[in-house]
Amino acid sequence: MHILKILFKNAFRHKLRTGLTILSITIAILAFGLLRTVIGAWYAGVEASSAYRLVTRNAVSIIFSLPLSYKEKIRQVDGVATVSYGNWFGGIYIDEKNFFANFAVDAKTYFDLYKEYAINDAEKAAFLRDRKSFVAGRKLASRFGWKIGDTVVLKGTIFPGNWEFVMRGIYRGKEPNTDETVFVFHWDYLNETLKKNASTRADQVGFYMIGIKDPSQAVRVTHDIDGLFRNSFAETLTETEKAFTLGFVAMSDTIITAIRLVSFVVIIIILAVVANTVAMSVRERTNEYAVFKTLGFGGWRIAGLIFGESLVITLMGCAFGVAATFPAAAAFGKAMGAYFPVFSVEMETVWLDAAFSLIVGLLAAIVPTYRSLRISIADGLRMVE
Repeated sequence: MHILKILFKNAFRHKLRTGLTILSITIAILAFGLLRTVIGAWYAGVEASSAYRLVTRNAVSIIFSLPLSYKEKIRQVDGVATVSYGNWFGGIYIDEKNFFANFAVDAKTYFDLYKEYAINDAEKAAFLRDRKSFVAGRKLASRFGWKIGDTVVLKGTIFPGNWEFVMRGIYRGKEPNTDETVFVFHWDYLNETLKKNASTRADQVGFYMIGIKDPSQAVRVTHDIDGLFRNSFAETLTETEKAFTLGFVAMSDTIITAIRLVSFVVIIIILAVVANTVAMSVRERTNEYAVFKTLGFGGWRIAGLIFGESLVITLMGCAFGVAATFPAAAAFGKAMGAYFPVFSVEMETVWLDAAFSLIVGLLAAIVPTYRSLRISIADGLRMVE
């Protein structure tokens, strides 16, 4: 306790300078934590992927469709338990800024396949009865104030026109990383409308979602499914749900890399700030360290004082930065919920904050300690603060 008291007194000998340094570290740690959380949010969908699900799409590109007739053929593949399907709808609610994922899905099989979406039986039954109905995630419903029975109109982009839906259910995620911002409605409603207005686009699906019995057989099942349609007019590409999601994340790979680089640049900035503060503090007390040497204090004790002061500053800044990261992340997640459905600070980020702060504190003290130990007692006593 006595040594800690000395370290704090040394660190706060110049309160304004130390306070500004700690504030700089706090802001840097906050920025680092938020940047790392953004990266984690980008990969949230990958982490939430199930090993029991595969996705089959057109081998050329996901923008090309597949025939509905493929469903029964896929169902017959050994190892397949459930087959569902859907289309990315791309509807706009009121304004383009109100972005959220909306899909036309096979209502009978969708919630059986996505068991992480919890919906009560009454709402599920109402959804299945009404072909113009939709189900939305809890966060999405809260964002727009939707309630059961409300009518919602989406303006179609891929499928032109104004599409009217009635809310029949709200689902909740069973796991913390479950996306609660998805809007799903009946694929049959979409298909029936297309038969009337654009018959050439009817009976086509954007992708198949396949539940398998044994994840260890996923590779074989994907090969068997793609083999069924090899050399057909619409060949398929089947992959695990995780690989499928990673494909979308890879489109933003340059952005993610840039964010990673910026997050590490922040650490370098912290190092420069702390090193400057520690160097100034040690220089001002060079004559004091010379006195310590005359009293018999060894190099290790003097080094301990300098390193300790540096660590006090960096770890205090780290503590304040971590404390600020959680409310800042909550506010950021609320504001950007449409783009980051799952936005929460992971413990890995907190440990990285602590580890980098510790490393910065140690590195910042190396040069000042070396200079302090190298200077002779006579030269040290001649230096005036």
